[in-house]
Amino acid sequence: MPQTVSLDAVEAPVVQRSDVIVVGGGPAGVSAAVAAARTGADVTLLERYSALGGLASGGMVLVLDDMINGNEITVTGIVDEYVERMAKLGLAVYPPAEERHSSPEMWAKWGRWGAFDFHSHTNPKPICYAVAFDPDGWKRVSNDLVRESGVNLRLHSWFSRPVVQDGAVKGVVCETKSGPQAVMGDVVIDTTGDIDVASRAGASYAQDNYLVTLVFRLGGVDTATAERFEQDHPREARAINRKIKRMLGGAWELWWLKTPVPGVVWCNCPHMTGFDGTDPLSLTEAEFEARARIGAVLDSIKSDLPGFANAYLLDVAEQMGVRQTRLLQGEYVVTKEDVTSRRHFADSVARGRDYYTPYRALLPRDVDQLLVAGRHYSATPEAQRISREIPPCMAMGQAAGIAAATAVEQGVVVRDVDPAVIQRRMREQGADPGDVPAQNATVDESATVDQTQEAVA
Repeated sequence: MPQTVSLDAVEAPVVQRSDVIVVGGGPAGVSAAVAAARTGADVTLLERYSALGGLASGGMVLVLDDMINGNEITVTGIVDEYVERMAKLGLAVYPPAEERHSSPEMWAKWGRWGAFDFHSHTNPKPICYAVAFDPDGWKRVSNDLVRESGVNLRLHSWFSRPVVQDGAVKGVVCETKSGPQAVMGDVVIDTTGDIDVASRAGASYAQDNYLVTLVFRLGGVDTATAERFEQDHPREARAINRKIKRMLGGAWELWWLKTPVPGVVWCNCPHMTGFDGTDPLSLTEAEFEARARIGAVLDSIKSDLPGFANAYLLDVAEQMGVRQTRLLQGEYVVTKEDVTSRRHFADSVARGRDYYTPYRALLPRDVDQLLVAGRHYSATPEAQRISREIPPCMAMGQAAGIAAATAVEQGVVVRDVDPAVIQRRMREQGADPGDVPAQNATVDESATVDQTQEAVA
């Protein structure tokens, strides 16, 4: 047993009271906070870092994908507002509808933007709706949405512990430069990515790990020359890129992608296994390992790959790209079969690519007045690995925010909120809750949503 120390009880001044508290200012958290505020709740959003955006900005996961089912765009709502606003800033790029198909010409034009269906087995892979964006653009839009919605934002506030009374979460305590501070509220939404709040409040969870990545960007790249070399000398280009990926120790099919900033490319690598995203020592080792791999490839890139002769390391992500740690074991645990068979649920409140998220998967079994949204939702590790991209997490966040605000408005506990009301309000906010199954869905007949409750609100 490790040695322990006993600490005095924490005395934390209450610095804010709100209807809804959202812990974690990543894509799911901002979506939850904005949606709750737009539904009429007083909302406080807590974020440990100096900027909003989570893995979309600090982690520099710079392509929005996993949001199509054939030609249908399945994830809508607040994610659309991000895309529209970043595009107006010149900081988001995506293929027009008429160019979303499979052809050598479209692959040559859009492949290096990451705008392709990575699930497809055709060659070339079909171009689809996916969005390349700039990380600072994401921060700017996050700030605008939060302020316009009237959300109370507290940055530099690192969640420490929940306040739980009689089995219900009443607030949270954060560590700050001023010492511990408490924020109290009626409903708490955990969007930390690792269910920091829910796990410490006593909610059941599973734990596993998957790939981690410390993303980096290169500047000074002549992308036109690099793409022309790949198209004119495909065999030689593949050999060079295989060598680089071996040096990195792992990467997706394309180790570099274009960004909206000319001459800047995004490198979603190296991929590393065996690290625990909840263990500070393991994360420290991962940081050093990643930077060693990044440094090792720079000279090789400049000397071997046309278009990269003047490349330099522009930046490395502020946050390690952790894909999986703790997973809620909630009222319903989504399985891999649910995702791959496109199982539709009567209480679906969010959509992913071609899969559906039931409201029950956002609800802890053991704690009241608490919701979760994001990559740590209630799913098996195998299911989470194929349903954890940013757009679906944003849809979950939007649904959780609406559910929390609805619970406060109606004076009920969150687990008693009618999914039909969440579905209707999601549509009012421009989001698709997945209440209508697609033609390729497998319909779950075990339960139905009572549509007679839609008028309640």
